[in-house]
Amino acid sequence: MLLDRYEHLFFNANFSEVFSGAVAAYRGELIVKEGEITDEQGRRKPPVEVMKQAIVLADGDKLKFISGSLDEFQYFHGFMDKFGADITADTLVILFVVNIDNPFIADVNGAKAVFIPLVQGMTWNELGDLAALEKGDFKGQGAAEKVVTMYDALKGNKYKYPESTVELELTKTNSNKRVNHGAV
Repeated sequence: MLLDRYEHLFFNANFSEVFSGAVAAYRGELIVKEGEITDEQGRRKPPVEVMKQAIVLADGDKLKFISGSLDEFQYFHGFMDKFGADITADTLVILFVVNIDNPFIADVNGAKAVFIPLVQGMTWNELGDLAALEKGDFKGQGAAEKVVTMYDALKGNKYKYPESTVELELTKTNSNKRVNHGAV
């Protein structure tokens, strides 16, 4: 299964489980750029960059849905190095990016990838707003089933953002940093 191939990229995993048959879901962080190797035994420093609050849905060896938050759009190429081979026209890609000003849609391996600025907030909550889902829509569901419900609600959405290219948008990034609230 596809998620088995990604397992070495899981970081701070919330869960990884099979829903039914070959449908599997993951939530947690995904390593986008590994830390450097520190010794002869291959141990690494912590990752340089992770996709935070990542959500992945796979059906067998097909990537159905991937979403999460990147602190810097400049790490998009690292994201593509790790996951791009599995992104196809049938893959739903919604990425939240801290250092972009405006949402846009770009062609990524045939998929219409949606990029949305997000300085503070939670990926899951933002996706729920995009899908017009409420807590009650997930009542009684297991973790993986909730991801399937989210995917089903999002896959038919038509996003009214301008189309652009990743290369052009990489020239327009800003210096925004993630805003975190809560106990220190």
